[in-house]
Amino acid sequence: MAKCEICQKNLFFGRKIRITRSQISRRALTQQNANVRTVRVMVNGTPKTMHVCTRCLRSGAVERA
Repeated sequence: MAKCEICQKNLFFGRKIRITRSQISRRALTQQNANVRTVRVMVNGTPKTMHVCTRCLRSGAVERA
């Protein structure tokens, strides 16, 4: 499982709630991975392969090679 090398985004947890007959039952923790891509980016003028999340790519935090 990859981790974003810019913002350190990784695994995050949430709750899955099943609603049955207007009662909340069975709350379970679910885990989701960040949308991380392996891309070639420019670091100090040289191309380098990094794991970057799509939010960092969209916001322009890195410059693609």
